[in-house]
Amino acid sequence: MAKSLRGEVLNLYKNLLYLGREYPKGADYFRSRLKAAFLKNKDEKDPEKIKQLIARGEFVIKELEALYFLRKYRALKHRYYSDDNQ
Repeated sequence: MAKSLRGEVLNLYKNLLYLGREYPKGADYFRSRLKAAFLKNKDEKDPEKIKQLIARGEFVIKELEALYFLRKYRALKHRYYSDDNQ
């Protein structure tokens, strides 16, 4: 694996670990699934395939951020608006 790709993969892993702390099923569940996903692809040598996997990981980051934002929005909505107005 090229040096730049290795750095991108490590950065992706760190970002996902950070985001996984607030995962609804728990940080341990997320960490074990993340580790399994990265170990499954650890022997990949093709730079194009690695770039595709990195892109998939970045997509997961965006989905997690959307999930957390939606959860916070729902909590605020529930806090400030009654259910009768819906």
